[in-house]
Amino acid sequence: MQYVIGIDYGSDSVRAVLVNAHTGQEIAQAVHPYARWKEQRYCNATKNQFRQHPLDHMEGLEATVRRVAQHVPAEQIVGLAVDTTGSTPGPVDEHGVALALKPGFEDNPNAMFVLWKDHTALPEAAEINHLAKTWGGEDFTQFEGGIYSSEWFWAKIAHVVREDEAVAQAAYSWMEHCDWLTLLLTGGELSTFKRSRCAAGHKAMWHESWGGLPSEEFLTLLEPKLGGLRERLFQETYTADEVAGHLSEEWAQRLGLTTNTVVAVGSFDAHAGAVAGEIEAYSMVKVMGTSTCDIVVAPMHEVGGKLVPGICGQVDGSVIPGMLGLEAGQSAVGDLLAWFRGVIEWPLRTLLPQSATLSPEQQEALREELSDKMMAELNKAAAAVHPDDSQVLALDWVNGRRTPDANQALKGALMNLTMGTSAPQIFRALVESICYGSKQIVERFEQEGIPIKQVIGLGGVAKKSGFMMQTLADVLNRPIKVAESDQAPALGSAMYAAVAAGIHPDVVTAQKAMGNGFAETYTPNPARVADYQRRYEQYQAFGQFVEQSTPAMTSEVAEPETAQHA
Repeated sequence: MQYVIGIDYGSDSVRAVLVNAHTGQEIAQAVHPYARWKEQRYCNATKNQFRQHPLDHMEGLEATVRRVAQHVPAEQIVGLAVDTTGSTPGPVDEHGVALALKPGFEDNPNAMFVLWKDHTALPEAAEINHLAKTWGGEDFTQFEGGIYSSEWFWAKIAHVVREDEAVAQAAYSWMEHCDWLTLLLTGGELSTFKRSRCAAGHKAMWHESWGGLPSEEFLTLLEPKLGGLRERLFQETYTADEVAGHLSEEWAQRLGLTTNTVVAVGSFDAHAGAVAGEIEAYSMVKVMGTSTCDIVVAPMHEVGGKLVPGICGQVDGSVIPGMLGLEAGQSAVGDLLAWFRGVIEWPLRTLLPQSATLSPEQQEALREELSDKMMAELNKAAAAVHPDDSQVLALDWVNGRRTPDANQALKGALMNLTMGTSAPQIFRALVESICYGSKQIVERFEQEGIPIKQVIGLGGVAKKSGFMMQTLADVLNRPIKVAESDQAPALGSAMYAAVAAGIHPDVVTAQKAMGNGFAETYTPNPARVADYQRRYEQYQAFGQFVEQSTPAMTSEVAEPETAQHA
């Protein structure tokens, strides 16, 4: 028997899945929440600052992998792979050690990993967009949808080195989270380490046509402190089915594995999830969690030189080697609903009496139980709201807009509130706004000649919220299949690992052998489709009003030829 482990780093926790490398059967899984992140250390939501300490990641890695690995003999675990959120870069020294692990930087947020949803780099993203269109050389954003986002690699690095001279001086290089973890596991040299194609291509403006990363001249025009960094980064990139190395002695011992275990090149969670969702040409896989990433693959020869504006990039081999991977998405999905949950449960957490007979842990468990019951009832009540009974309309931009046309300066909004508006009506409007945002993405692809032939949902939201998925089917007027796997990104990473370990010859073969299939299919309700089309047009008009009211100095919208698609 041969097994592989997929390790998926989400926004709040890491999970590991032990999988039969031949059949895809899940043997064991384990989840570990990040302790420091749970306390929101090093974060400031009012400033959109979200940082994670590498110790959270290391502790979670050891805890989850040891728990799943104990189910089979260590020598039968032949490969593993890591996927993470992105873009989540962090500064490292010349050996690839994260700065936050070094004396003097342990509690410095700028020395930690800058989580994907950190938007502190809004000005830097705007500068990149302006410079790319005006500097007189190559437009390095052209394969990134033509608009660079504050969620991405270079904007975040530029922001940190401007803000923190100590980090700027100590950072020999920078690494995406998926790359850093893979280097950590293999113990290799930073100079020869294999960097992730999907991370570099979608977030760091890497493209083989201009020899890798943006030119030194462009980067120093953006920020002189970036001078010399390009040489200390990378030129080549590698797809996630390739071998990055083998487990080091240290990490083999810490994880209860052997040094024969192959470690695959790292990837992003949405890309790995799309593989587990059995993506094929012109399918859109919606990886639905705290945010949503929409992944499409297409044959290279059919797309040719076509560029899709306003998305999160198109990269050769980023999802399935040999095919073009295209990414879009929404910055807040689970996070949008979690925000509303926090609003309505404020009295519960503030006013619930302290009990002398319950420990603090028991009181917190009671609050969580009541909150869960409240949300379950809210979902039921929102699903029961008839469209004729509520005209509430929402914008889903509480964390900015990722696509189409990145603009993280935008804010969420509600309209048509009355004295009779209820919590279920507002919640329903928030769910509908997520679906309208998804419809805009589907329309953008199809307007640009990329047909969407089927839609597949996966992730926590897709599995847990039938209300959300039915609404999405009604708004899109398309059937939506939901992937069976509860841990799809981890399963996708396991598929990559199985190819890297030589169990399967390629990713498509691994998908066919290890796929878990689909749990159910949501079909559109014809009685709702026309009404949702009308509301969608109202959503678009509302969005245009809010966007036009957003101060231009903080906007990330690019030059007119791209902005016309907004």
